[in-house]
Amino acid sequence: FSKLLQHRAAVPRAAMPKAVLVNAGRLDFDKGLDLARLESAAGELVRFEPDASPEEILERVQGAEIVIFKEIPVPGDIIARFPDCVKVIQEAGTGFNNIDLAAAKAKGITVCNCPAYSSDAVAQLVITYMLNFSCSLVPQMRMLQSGNKDNFTKHMQVPHFELAGKTLGLIAGSGDIGSKVAQLGVALGMKVIITSRSPKPNAVPLDELLATSDFVSLHCPLNDDTKYIMNKDTLSKMKPTAFLINTGRGALINESDLIEVLKARKIAGAGLDVQEAEPPVPDNPLYTLDNVILTPHIGWKRLETRQRLMDIVADNVAAYVAGKPVNVVC
Repeated sequence: FSKLLQHRAAVPRAAMPKAVLVNAGRLDFDKGLDLARLESAAGELVRFEPDASPEEILERVQGAEIVIFKEIPVPGDIIARFPDCVKVIQEAGTGFNNIDLAAAKAKGITVCNCPAYSSDAVAQLVITYMLNFSCSLVPQMRMLQSGNKDNFTKHMQVPHFELAGKTLGLIAGSGDIGSKVAQLGVALGMKVIITSRSPKPNAVPLDELLATSDFVSLHCPLNDDTKYIMNKDTLSKMKPTAFLINTGRGALINESDLIEVLKARKIAGAGLDVQEAEPPVPDNPLYTLDNVILTPHIGWKRLETRQRLMDIVADNVAAYVAGKPVNVVC
């Protein structure tokens, strides 16, 4: 990064590109981030706080060469109307399915992302779900909140088991996050199996993974092949004692199918950090089902994780200014 900044220092500030952080509030909601590195990488950094509608996006990108988004939809018809000054779309995250890549390519706009910034945090969240499920921690707390002390005055009223010896199945588990989850699972004494498009020692067919795993965790990107990979059919192949965990993208699961399965107790439960619509609509049953742990996409939201993310964004901007763009997806 220091070499890139040295190159940047040689460029007159007036010639430096303007960058726009379109929805900073989604990233810096607690005002805890240090953006000095990003400010140094760009000639000018303009910051807007709330998420933007498509038309608001058009207003905010005027005069900018580098446009930075966090997870909001950037449809093709809007990209087609971007001013010619826009040369780079920087997604402040790993996934970029919110951006119409074909439209960006047609417009001659480079799209960059930030790989691997949240791998440790997301992997730890997967393990957090499993630890909670293994000791029924959330149901125990709900019982206490309702005045029920039976777990203290009688025998245990809820499931309580060790993770050692259990099977952890990672769908598309050979990527960075999946590999870290696997390492943590092995450290806890679990047997780890994965699905993979390339040969791996612990890779098995999807049907076998679903039928034998005590925990199934999703680690695939969202695309046409993986949308609703978990549906009524695939969910029916899971053990009734198994738990489903999704920290990837909400549309990897057909949510209505999952709700039906959870209500019927055909699987033990689900830990969901992502949902089809974020936030879920107010009457979504996932809010109240007692076999669900629901979190508001917190996997990437730890302060250290978000700071790392913005430092990678700064590095990407500095690399572009130096004429050597990195982390290019389109």
